Amino acid sequence: MEIRVLKYFLMVAREENITRAAALLYITQPTLSRQLMQLEEELGVKLFHRSKHRIILTGDGMLLKRRAEEIVSLADKTEREFFQKDENLIGELVIGSGELQSSQFLSMLLASFYKKHPQVYYEIYSGNSDNIKERIERGILDMGLLVEPVDTSRYEFIRFPIKEEWGILVSENSELAGKKSVTSKDLINIPLIMTKRETLQKELKNWFGIYSEQIEVVASGNLLYNMAAMVKNRMGAVITLKLDCKYNELSFVPLSPKLESTTVLVWKKNQASSPIASAFIEHVKKYVSSIFNDTI
Repeated sequence: MEIRVLKYFLMVAREENITRAAALLYITQPTLSRQLMQLEEELGVKLFHRSKHRIILTGDGMLLKRRAEEIVSLADKTEREFFQKDENLIGELVIGSGELQSSQFLSMLLASFYKKHPQVYYEIYSGNSDNIKERIERGILDMGLLVEPVDTSRYEFIRFPIKEEWGILVSENSELAGKKSVTSKDLINIPLIMTKRETLQKELKNWFGIYSEQIEVVASGNLLYNMAAMVKNRMGAVITLKLDCKYNELSFVPLSPKLESTTVLVWKKNQASSPIASAFIEHVKKYVSSIFNDTI
């Protein structure tokens, strides 16, 4: 499969019309139709349901669309990297990050790097550690900010000097909202919404101790905004990390005893990074090292 043909396919999938797609691609309609038929023959599947005025992706077409988007994105990113020079960085830095206090620190690092290299473009992917690791493995992300515990055996990493504090997000009308902190016993019989990550679920169950078998988990998720909406609709309380943002009608209450997590910026081990990614990694190392030296 050629990248060019995959781009043709994605344009047709987006427009759902051969004539319109051909015009946008600056090629003739017969040429585009022929390229699509050859792609179907090459793959041995039918990619479109065709009608007089519209074409719609088949199941196989939907699968190819997802894969083609990844392949084209990675190809474009690779091409941009080869057009840049170390002394005058031009290109793209793609980083994954969850919803974290450490995201503020990451943004500060990006801002200071941007002042030195104003021609670098930044793309931030939001997700949990599992989503981010998967995209790093596929080469879609240059690096990612992950919440520990996380298996770093496949990665180089820098630990950020920020502690992430755990607590619950509850309705302001809840009796727990007025407390300075909540214990594991306080959360018995409270419907709980938790992170999807198994490693963090184990950490939280360890915190619950002898009450771990008595907790009731009714839902899980990977981004707080959606879980907060469930709390607003009286589904229970979210066990989550403390963030700077506030949600109307909801209150954050810390856990007691205190539970904290650390974060790490990771990138693939034994793999050449782009000049931009390498320069940013060095920038972060110097900045974090200066912080630790100042505290000694």
